[in-house]
Amino acid sequence: MMLNVLFVLDPLLELKAYKDSSVAMMRALAARGHAISVAMQGDLFILEGRVYARALPISMIPHADLHTHDWWQAAGDEADIALDQFSAVVMRKDPPFDMEYVYTTNLLEYAELTGARVFNGGAAIRNHPEKLAITEFPQFTVPTLVSRDMLRIKAFHAQYQDVIVKPLDGMGGTGVFRLGTGDPNLNAILESLTDNGRRTIMAQRYIPEIKSGDKRVLLIGGEPVPYCLARIPLAGETRGNLAAGGRGVAQPLSPRDWEIARAIAPKLNARGLMLVGLDIIGEYLTEINVTSPTCFVEITEQTGFDVAGRFADALEAAVSTGTAG
Repeated sequence: MMLNVLFVLDPLLELKAYKDSSVAMMRALAARGHAISVAMQGDLFILEGRVYARALPISMIPHADLHTHDWWQAAGDEADIALDQFSAVVMRKDPPFDMEYVYTTNLLEYAELTGARVFNGGAAIRNHPEKLAITEFPQFTVPTLVSRDMLRIKAFHAQYQDVIVKPLDGMGGTGVFRLGTGDPNLNAILESLTDNGRRTIMAQRYIPEIKSGDKRVLLIGGEPVPYCLARIPLAGETRGNLAAGGRGVAQPLSPRDWEIARAIAPKLNARGLMLVGLDIIGEYLTEINVTSPTCFVEITEQTGFDVAGRFADALEAAVSTGTAG
């Protein structure tokens, strides 16, 4: 069965194809004979109660140099197509998770009500904020506080002495600070992050195992990928994010990684989250990424495990069984 799959993502010219997970997904699906179309967030619209996309069909250029922009070509003309006419819609727009992103999840949710199959589902993305979602699983987390009250945050810091504070809407390690005992910048950092008590943030007890890496564990179709990518911080850094200069090292899941992943994967998959990226430091879950999880290419290149192929398997299975996004 040939699928016609729409990817909602960032502009193609902005993608670094040699390491981009969305590109890996599209190439895996195209290699199986499935048709690929693309649209950007601003190409979605509602007309007379139906959700459409201004979609461009594309094909993959064989043996392309993925370090250039010449890895795809148009396979037809742009056209306004209702989302329910695609076999599947794959939401891969990167954060920031601003109000435009929220509106996009609303449109995707409305499309699902009229028969579209969206992965990850609009309501599912919106209902699982990536920082806050870990609070559903306190058995796997370090002591965590979510608040905008600076006195409460300072009391948390006084109790645990060494904490990480971060905004709820950051990505790539932006806005993440480590506050140790007697930090002279404590007040300034909290005033800035909370906008003087007007913005909610997260505080967590510092996890020393960050030195061994911030592990990205992928869940696809309710099953963990058996390898993770440990993002090892630069010397003197507290952030392992690749965007912050971290070095990615693929490795098999540890027994604790398996325990966390197996407990969480089926629950999130049942809620319409086919693709999830767990962040685990040491023995602890620190984030649940549902918007546009990455690390497909790094894991595949270092281990030989075909992560994009696993995603294609899961998408084909979901479409064939009529599973919702």
